[in-house]
Amino acid sequence: MVHSVMIEITEGQDMTSTVDTRAEHFRELNRAGRLLLPNAWDAASARVLEQAGFAAVGTTSAGIAYTQGVRDGERITRDAMIAAVATIAGAVSCPVNADVEAGYGGRPADVTATVDAVLDAGASGINLEDNTHGPGHGALFGIDEQCARLAAAREVAERRGVPLVINARTDTFLLSLGADIDERIRLTVARGRHYLRSGADLVFVPLLVSPAVVARLAEALEGRISLMALPGAPPARALFDAGASRVSLGNCAMLAALGALRDIADDVLATGAWTSIERSFYGFAEAELLFRKRTG
Repeated sequence: MVHSVMIEITEGQDMTSTVDTRAEHFRELNRAGRLLLPNAWDAASARVLEQAGFAAVGTTSAGIAYTQGVRDGERITRDAMIAAVATIAGAVSCPVNADVEAGYGGRPADVTATVDAVLDAGASGINLEDNTHGPGHGALFGIDEQCARLAAAREVAERRGVPLVINARTDTFLLSLGADIDERIRLTVARGRHYLRSGADLVFVPLLVSPAVVARLAEALEGRISLMALPGAPPARALFDAGASRVSLGNCAMLAALGALRDIADDVLATGAWTSIERSFYGFAEAELLFRKRTG
């Protein structure tokens, strides 16, 4: 089941109340569970996803980085990422979850600056990961370090009176930490419990798609886990049935779009025909309607 509710923004509506309304709705969606969250990389992709009926849209750090000509993993600047989030949040009426990677700096103060900026941009939720992304550091921030960073994010939200949804990402599975799956689960549960106590709403575990393992983590973390789709992964329903609360598309839709563009390029160069373009063509008039002015 996909939750679908539209929040219309009318001309002259107070932006602060709009952000609060979106954030409260997003919190309700996450608390209800079984939330399927698509991820956009620009205004057009966000509008297409909203038009399809999704109740909320996330951003993809990788997708946004690629549009800026850089690789994923905090190679984009905070200002560039926040500008992209603001563009996406301004293009849709539904809540937006912002992927702000590891917060663009290791200190809690860096996270504070990022969360303040992301709230100014109109986001209703964030992904904040424990991957350090830096040479000379461990693969992940220490548990105490990451908890302090998460607490800083929550403090900003509380100071500003916004019920921000914090999706605390841990890369224990992505980096294959631990000697075996049992140790990896123990590491994930330990981090997850600390993260939830420090102000996170969910624990995000990318690369985890085994329903059996999802069930073990969901039991240990009271179902407060989110996952990311992968090619070949079980369908969302199986992951929800195993106990996941939220499943996002991550960078998958953007990568699929790049794959479609590659196929179009290969086809046009090889045949000079437009068959691949015609197969998934999104009409110009239809695209123009995505950005029609919304008024009361």
